[in-house]
Amino acid sequence: MTWNLNSDRPIFIQIIEKIQVDIISGFYKSGDKLPSVRELAQEASVNPNTMQKALSELERTGLVYSQRTSGRFITEDTTMIDQLKSKLAKEIVTEFWDNMQKLGFQKEETISLLAKTIEIEETTTKGESNDDTGM
Repeated sequence: MTWNLNSDRPIFIQIIEKIQVDIISGFYKSGDKLPSVRELAQEASVNPNTMQKALSELERTGLVYSQRTSGRFITEDTTMIDQLKSKLAKEIVTEFWDNMQKLGFQKEETISLLAKTIEIEETTTKGESNDDTGM
């Protein structure tokens, strides 16, 4: 998994967001054991204390829980994961909409552009899969 951390925001916040996305995307599944703090810190190229801070915050929210001698695990509360997924998706859509309005796009123009972009993306993806199969 790729860690794209930058210095424009606190690193531990970026780690939290990355792990949240990994959970809602299914990279880490409900009930999965997380790698150790040291392993995650090494993978992300951060100080273990920074990783510990991020994981502690994830525990505080209930998304991750700790078993004293066994390590940290992803919550088994799939409703919580689904709610987080919806919340993050809404934030992305709201930010997108705000940016489109700043560019001067009206609702109908935005929807049309989005539909066209999705159609092009689907066509491109189908073309790539056909190339892979020799079709």
